[in-house]
Amino acid sequence: MSGANLDMQTLQDAGVHMGYARSRRHPSATPFIYGTKDRADVFDLEETARRLERAREFLAECARSGGAVLFVGGKSEVAAHLKATAEAIGAPYVAGRWIGGTLTNFKNIRKRVERLEKLLGERERGELGKYTKRERLLIDREIDELERRFGGIVSLTDLPRALFVIDTRHESTAVREANQLGIPVIALASTDCDFSQVQYPIPGNDTSVKSVKHVLERVAEAYQEGKRAAAQQPKTEADAAS
Repeated sequence: MSGANLDMQTLQDAGVHMGYARSRRHPSATPFIYGTKDRADVFDLEETARRLERAREFLAECARSGGAVLFVGGKSEVAAHLKATAEAIGAPYVAGRWIGGTLTNFKNIRKRVERLEKLLGERERGELGKYTKRERLLIDREIDELERRFGGIVSLTDLPRALFVIDTRHESTAVREANQLGIPVIALASTDCDFSQVQYPIPGNDTSVKSVKHVLERVAEAYQEGKRAAAQQPKTEADAAS
């Protein structure tokens, strides 16, 4: 079995090929569909494999050039897996509800992140003792709320180089903001998604945990390869001087 066939077999075993009912199909998904089985659309895995490799190449290039890729996936079925993957590779993430303006109003969002960092620093240094018990309780509640909303993007000090999204229909606001700013979107997207909004689509099942985990693993590999390549690049004279 060739490498390409083996890759497609792995995708099939993970259930990546299974789409939604044909009645839910978005017209832009049609070129990626092989056929219909039991009224459900089935993705063309040859095309999915090609698109996955193209997405991996772009992710690796982002990492090699030092660009941050923001991982986005807040659906209950996939959020925990996306968060674990992003943390393992040192990437920023949003694994809950997307806060409107995270990209288009980044400066103000960044102020909230800086507030979180300030409060966490004060708590770690034991500087909250100067407040009353009630004030400390309110500060702890504020920290919890800020961490829930912004904890995954603390490392994101500037706009990301790209977004990696699971289910663009569910994360339509994030995709719209990225498109508005010209930030490329890489996405695992099922048959109900608008593929015209995605620059690097990975056509496949975006709900099944097995499918999502498989794609996340492949994406994470590429991102880490890019980071390793960046670390091995010889420093320029300017870098050495700094």
